[in-house]
Amino acid sequence: MSFSPEMDGFVERVDRLVANVARVMHGKDQVVRSAIACVLAEGHLLIEDVPGVGKTSLARAIAASTALTWNRIQFTPDLLPTDVTGVSVFDQATTTFSFRPGPVFANIVLGDEINRASPKTQSALLEVMQEQTVTTDATVYRVPRPFVVVATQNPIDLEGTYVLPEAQLDRFMMRLRVGYPGPEAEAQVLRTEKDEATVAHLPPVMTGEELVDMIDFVKRAVEIAPVIENYIVAVCSYTRTLPEVRLGVSPRGSLALLRAARVTAACGGRSYVTPDDVKAMAHPTLAHRVMLRPDAEIQGRTAEDVVARALQAVPVPRTLVR
Repeated sequence: MSFSPEMDGFVERVDRLVANVARVMHGKDQVVRSAIACVLAEGHLLIEDVPGVGKTSLARAIAASTALTWNRIQFTPDLLPTDVTGVSVFDQATTTFSFRPGPVFANIVLGDEINRASPKTQSALLEVMQEQTVTTDATVYRVPRPFVVVATQNPIDLEGTYVLPEAQLDRFMMRLRVGYPGPEAEAQVLRTEKDEATVAHLPPVMTGEELVDMIDFVKRAVEIAPVIENYIVAVCSYTRTLPEVRLGVSPRGSLALLRAARVTAACGGRSYVTPDDVKAMAHPTLAHRVMLRPDAEIQGRTAEDVVARALQAVPVPRTLVR
């Protein structure tokens, strides 16, 4: 598929990264590939599923595999915004305030059960997720690159939780569901501790500098034709026209789909984006941005149905100008 040694090297490194994470995420290759694609697109990832299926393990495995700095934040109702971003402390010796960075100053920030924090604390992430900066006492601090927030939440435990606001959801490039493993994969999970194939024993397979090079390579090497850009815009715009939709996909969602499709093309060894790349990334990048009207939810309709309807209704471009 690829005729570029540099592209071949990119695909080989992606496969190596996927294989390493798959050592602790058995039978979930597609989920792992999507999560890694999100990181390579410098997007934030929301992993939503029931307890015990490996949400936190997936996030930790990606961090361990790339030798990046990472911090973990356990979101609780009493967590304060300064517990996330950092705080200015008065130094009596110098009679000045000095800033002590919070756990958000890392390459990968793992937020456990993000929907358990209060809306005030969740809002502390809005600036840094969009602009990669933290503003404290009129001073702007930049977080390291790459910067990725990987958050988990339990969709069925409603006690003591808060609904993520639309502005927060829209900042996540993708939402993934891990799902239960198959019988063979679950049996393999039972053998992981004996084989020491747990996250704690996972070795890094690339440096942070290599990962940044891969991110920059995708931006530099993968082109997207105007017809594909128009196709992405048409799909996202369609979600805003349906009567059962209260809030359709935002322009930020269109950009997220473009970036995710570009990474998908590179992972396939191609220097151009196809409609299939767009379709492959449409559900994880768009569905969580669609808000349905209450009557549509009562009728059993879902955001995934809206995205599927948009993909079916919008004509697929037949020719690519590269």
